[in-house]
Amino acid sequence: MKYRIGHSQDVHRFGKNRKLILGGVEIPFEFGLIGHSDADCVFHAVSEAIIGALGLGDLGTHFSDTDPQYKDIDSSFFVSETRKLLKEYGYKISNLDITVYLEKPLLKPFVQEMKANIAKYLLIDFNQVNLKATRGEGMGFIGHGEGVGAECVVLIYKEDRIIKKLL
Repeated sequence: MKYRIGHSQDVHRFGKNRKLILGGVEIPFEFGLIGHSDADCVFHAVSEAIIGALGLGDLGTHFSDTDPQYKDIDSSFFVSETRKLLKEYGYKISNLDITVYLEKPLLKPFVQEMKANIAKYLLIDFNQVNLKATRGEGMGFIGHGEGVGAECVVLIYKEDRIIKKLL
């Protein structure tokens, strides 16, 4: 098997008159995230980590934030499209580990649904996705409640088909 690792981070600042969407879940909060798409930094980090693991650049290379077709788009689109890239290049996901950084609101009630969404759009098992949240402890833009950040590490693999045939 050939293994590859990808990593990405994404940040968005809070703004008024926007929905807070993380991992495809609309979370009740007084502010949402500002961005060209729906600004779901969890889905953005997941997508870009996969693109990176494949050695294909970054999210903006494939889905420009100046392209009008992506204006206010549901970021699940990016996750689904990167799943197609995985298939095209013959890779599968072993697992993802995601960390969300935000001071408020509390994400614990939404973590399971976020994990389920990621698994659904990537066509993988729920247990292949780990997601946790942490605070900024009052420091930096996260700790001051100015925005949200997310990081994702993904391990992908390509099965050696010759060996499988011999076994």
